[in-house]
Amino acid sequence: MGDTPVIGVLALQGDVREHLIALAAADAVARPVRRPEELAEVDGLVLPGGESTTISKLAALFGVLDPLRARVRAGLPVYGTCAGMILLADKILDPRSGQETVGGIDMIVRRNAFGRQNESFEAAVDIKGVGGDPVEGVFIRAPWVESVGARVEVLAEHEGHIVAVRQANALATSFHPELTGDHRVHSLFADMVRASRTPESL
Repeated sequence: MGDTPVIGVLALQGDVREHLIALAAADAVARPVRRPEELAEVDGLVLPGGESTTISKLAALFGVLDPLRARVRAGLPVYGTCAGMILLADKILDPRSGQETVGGIDMIVRRNAFGRQNESFEAAVDIKGVGGDPVEGVFIRAPWVESVGARVEVLAEHEGHIVAVRQANALATSFHPELTGDHRVHSLFADMVRASRTPESL
């Protein structure tokens, strides 16, 4: 398939379709992923926005949570937006009962930190590694990052709060770039996936 990465979107709950469209626009082959055998066939994975507790429970139910954790630990490129950011956190400040995460980024995340659904907003966000004008960030019941470990690079802040981070092959944003028609963040992730692939796999 040449230099075209196959990137999955965890398709259990949330805004899956919008991510599939954005990834295709970023010159990736985009596939929904629900089961371990589908996870095994992708070069990278997006964890979409939605409800983080529901996504983690469905991931366990579909038998994909543990394989996903293993692949992330092994270096699978992964990008989480909003609820996906919560899922990638090694620690949640205010978890719901029984809530689990995939982990992969040494950060502490606060759920719904920017407010409830009716307090959703849009804001221009300067993201390190994304050229051109600021990205329009759509914040919907969005988390923020309370603190990060030494290996985590902060890519963006909004009003003094961390809203985008990267650690090795893991990327996370508090906001939803897939809802704006601006595919630059997905292109950044697709480039991360390309860079992670060995020559033998191309």
